[in-house]
Amino acid sequence: MRRRLLVVLSAFALAAVAGFAVPLLQSTAAGRTQEFVLTRAGDLDRFAALAQQATGPAGAGTLAQEVQAHQSVYGEGVAVVDRSGRAIVEAGLRADDPAVVAAVDAALRNQPAARPVGLRPWSTGPILLARPIGTGTQVGGAVVLRAEPAAAAADIATAWTAVLLGALLAALACAALALLLARWVLRPIRELAAGVGEVAAGHPGAHVSPHAGPTELRELAAAFNRMSDAVATSAEEQRRLVADTSHQLRNPLAALRLRVDTLDPHVAAAGRATYRSTAVELDRLEALLDGLLDLASAESRATALAAGAGPGDRAELTAVVAERLDAWRPAALEAGVGLRVASSTPASVEAACTASEVEQLLDVLLDNAVKYAGRGATVEIALRAGNGRALLEVRDDGPGLPAEQLQQATRRFWRAPGSPARGSGLGLPIAERLVTARGGALRVSSPPGSGLVVTIELPA
Repeated sequence: MRRRLLVVLSAFALAAVAGFAVPLLQSTAAGRTQEFVLTRAGDLDRFAALAQQATGPAGAGTLAQEVQAHQSVYGEGVAVVDRSGRAIVEAGLRADDPAVVAAVDAALRNQPAARPVGLRPWSTGPILLARPIGTGTQVGGAVVLRAEPAAAAADIATAWTAVLLGALLAALACAALALLLARWVLRPIRELAAGVGEVAAGHPGAHVSPHAGPTELRELAAAFNRMSDAVATSAEEQRRLVADTSHQLRNPLAALRLRVDTLDPHVAAAGRATYRSTAVELDRLEALLDGLLDLASAESRATALAAGAGPGDRAELTAVVAERLDAWRPAALEAGVGLRVASSTPASVEAACTASEVEQLLDVLLDNAVKYAGRGATVEIALRAGNGRALLEVRDDGPGLPAEQLQQATRRFWRAPGSPARGSGLGLPIAERLVTARGGALRVSSPPGSGLVVTIELPA
């Protein structure tokens, strides 16, 4: 947009400068041409008057002296002829030259002399000017002057150079003003675009300066700030509602769990199946509440990071992976799932986050893998680093997910149809929220011949 705006403003500026410069160039050339013609016409009139007065040897001598002096000073040839075309005085111009003969013939017949249309800096060829001696029917000869326009052309070139230099300076000034105007107009737009991007990326509360640019853009910036504050307030209220509701439900749920466990010895055989179903649903409800609390915690952490918290956080991923693998081995052994670290994993990989965040991410991914990979499956964790990024990959050789379900894996409360285990559907959404808050990305894939692959990319 900046380029298009500069092109439009520059085009208008150049058109305005050209609108002043072109007529000025033409006027300058026309004025100097007129001066050139008038000067040479005056010389012709003077020579014609001297020729008309040259009735004796003294008059002819004066005419010859004037013609020679003019040719010596200006380098312009002059020829004075009588009515029969015979030369009276010649200085640098021969009367028998065909061009001179044609000019004399036109002058003797009182035809208007040809005038230069307009001199230009590149005008160099001589111009023949002729005038009859006498007037009307009393024509006694003609004067022919070969005018050299080089000096006039040089004057025009000097004037044009000054005009063009001024036009160039004016164009540069207009370009600078166009650049300043474009910056003044577009800077608030760029700030608004960046602010919209932050809100779209899940960072509500982003503000832009409402004191830059035109009045309309200032009003738009102020409206954006109000909208961003409203979005931030709404997101905070939603997070607080989830957290408060989860906390409020935990105590009644704990009391219900206690009562259900107390009833276990007193349940008759006929009601045992119903009792077990109730206990399973209670387990699921407890897991759902735990997930909601984790989600509220993740949202709170993401909001804090968006506000600038934790800029210097660092975590050593290799050590955290080893610690969480040891913690999950008993559960994996019970589920018949093997855990290992890829042989290509470097000895040390760091990421710009906290160790507790990496632990939470690994717990989510390992929990999913142990639950859904299936007995006999192997879960492999790989670490890589490069180009300023750290990659954490958890891969299993289980059944994976169909392609149409991969995009839904990070949706809240989504669970794969027919899953053998019944989770809350909040694990991957929580992990994705933590990762994106750190400026990273979480990708879920299921390559042919492999199970599920979850790749987490974090700033290194």
